[in-house]
Amino acid sequence: MVEDSRPAAAALSRSSAAMVGEARARRSPLAVLRALRPLQWTKNLLLFAGIVFSATFDELWRWEHALAIFAAYCAASSAAYLVNDVQDAELDRRHPLKRFRPIAACEVSPRTALVGAAALALVALGVSLAVNLESGALLAGFLLLQLSYSTVLKRRLFIGVLAIAGLFVIRASAGAVAVDVRLSPWLVACTGLVALFLALAKRRGELASGASEALRPALRGYTVQLLDQLVALAAGATISTYTLYTVVTDVPDALVGTVPLVAFGLLRYLYLVHRREVAEEPDRVLVTDWPILGTVAAWMIMVFIVLSGSPPR
Repeated sequence: MVEDSRPAAAALSRSSAAMVGEARARRSPLAVLRALRPLQWTKNLLLFAGIVFSATFDELWRWEHALAIFAAYCAASSAAYLVNDVQDAELDRRHPLKRFRPIAACEVSPRTALVGAAALALVALGVSLAVNLESGALLAGFLLLQLSYSTVLKRRLFIGVLAIAGLFVIRASAGAVAVDVRLSPWLVACTGLVALFLALAKRRGELASGASEALRPALRGYTVQLLDQLVALAAGATISTYTLYTVVTDVPDALVGTVPLVAFGLLRYLYLVHRREVAEEPDRVLVTDWPILGTVAAWMIMVFIVLSGSPPR
C-alpha cells in the first residue's frame, strides 16, 4: 500500500514544485532579465572592430549602423542563451553554480523562455536586415550556428570549441559588413584564435574544478593535460597572428606597440584560469579582473590614438 502511493506522491511533489516555480517567477520580475545574460553582451563589442580598425570615426551613418547591429546581436545572443538554458535545464539543476540560473531555478518557465527567444530572434533579424541584406544573412547564420551549438555541436569533441570561434568570426565580419568596410583577414583570424583560446580555457577550468561529463557533456573526451597543451597553442598562435597583423599589413607602424598588451592580457587570463577560485567560470574574469580590464582599456585607447592619428604605410 505504501509503495503504491509513491508515484502519486512523486507526481504531487512535481506539481508542487511547478507551482512554486510559477509563483517565484511572478515574484521575480528581474528573473527574465537575468536569463538574457546581459553581462555577456560584452562579447558583442567585437562588432565595433570594423569601424575602429578602418579609422572611419567621423562618419555618423557608420556609427548608427554599428550601434544597430550591436543591438541586434545582443538580442540574438540572448535568444540563444534562452534556448540553451531550456535545453540544459535538467543538467543545470544538478550543477553547483548553474542551478541558480533563472530557468533551472524555475524562476522563468521554459514556455516563457522559448517565446522570448523567438521574439528576440525576429527583432534581431529585422534590425540587421534594415541595416543591409548582407547583415541579415550573417545574423541568420549566427542564429543557425548558435542553435546547432546548443543542441548538438557543443557535445562534440573539438567541434564545439571551433563553433564558438566561428560565432566570434561572424561577429567580427558582421561589424565590418554593417559599416561597409573591409576587415583584414589577419584580424579575422586573430579573432577566431582568441575565441578558441577562451573556449578551451573555459573547458580546462571546468575540468580542473571537478566538473564531470555527466553534468557537462561538452567536456566529454577532454583531459586537463590535453587542454593545457591546446590552450598554450592557441595563446601562442593568437599572439603570433596579431603580431603579424601589425607588421605585414598596411596599418600604422606604431600599432606594433599594442602587441605587449595583447600578450599580457592572454597570459594574465591563463594565470587566473589556473587558480581554482576562478576555474569554474573563467569567462567572468574578463569583466571582473582589474588588471585585464585595465589592459583592455589601454589597448583600446592606444589603438584609437594610433589609427586616428597616424597614416597607413
